[in-house]
Amino acid sequence: MKRLLIMVLALVVNGTLVFARATQEESAGKTVVKLGVMGEELKPAWRAAGAALEKEGITIEFVTFSDYAIPNRALAEGEIDLNSFQHDAFLQNEIKNQKYELSAIGNTVIFFLGVYSHKIKSLDELKDGDTVVIMNDATNGGRALKVLEAAGVFTLDPSKGNTPTIRDIIANPKNIKIVEVDASQTWRTLDDPQVAAAVINSNFVVDGGGVPARDAIYIKPIDKEGDKPYINIVVARTKDKDNPLYKKVVAAFQTDTVAKVVTDEPPLQGTALPAW
Repeated sequence: MKRLLIMVLALVVNGTLVFARATQEESAGKTVVKLGVMGEELKPAWRAAGAALEKEGITIEFVTFSDYAIPNRALAEGEIDLNSFQHDAFLQNEIKNQKYELSAIGNTVIFFLGVYSHKIKSLDELKDGDTVVIMNDATNGGRALKVLEAAGVFTLDPSKGNTPTIRDIIANPKNIKIVEVDASQTWRTLDDPQVAAAVINSNFVVDGGGVPARDAIYIKPIDKEGDKPYINIVVARTKDKDNPLYKKVVAAFQTDTVAKVVTDEPPLQGTALPAW
């Protein structure tokens, strides 16, 4: 009896070890790609891409940030493998200022950039001396100024290209005052009694409970040529730009399935267009 008990225990122990080993091997067979994103907005599209990648043993793991200054630093320092949160104009400005060795490896979407207000229903209602909030980083702030110009609020110096500043406003008939704040704070400024309107990145609109297509008082129409610098991209460390694994990740995003998520499903519906 004692000998039988020992044999049974041995089988249990050996079976446990075999099971543990098999689990470890299965886990080891999974390849995890850490993807840095801002907020929740792009996650449904990336989940659709991730479903296809799972069949190849590749898992997308989101690392979510709330500050635009962090995802490129995290990528450069190896804390994440890729990021998907920025347009090319933003990346080029980061590379210029921070000396990051980062490269775009594929396009994702182009977001509409809208103007929002809790006080007016149209930019035509802006009064003399009203305050409008924009983002304080060079590329998003520059794009915000161009949105306001497209809406007829003021005129910018055309020689300044894609990154104009407040100093480049050359005609401002209503003397609109532009106030710059951190992009993550723009949505909150709508409750400030001194703020007539704000230009807000759509991810912060969604995170704040808004729906861009429903809540914006103005959205600049997409210009496929003029808006190329604002196409969102997948970014890798330059040394990894030809990594076959990362190319698979981009290819999984650039599909009809993901395009349908972008155009037909909230929160991206009415917020962005596929751009590949």
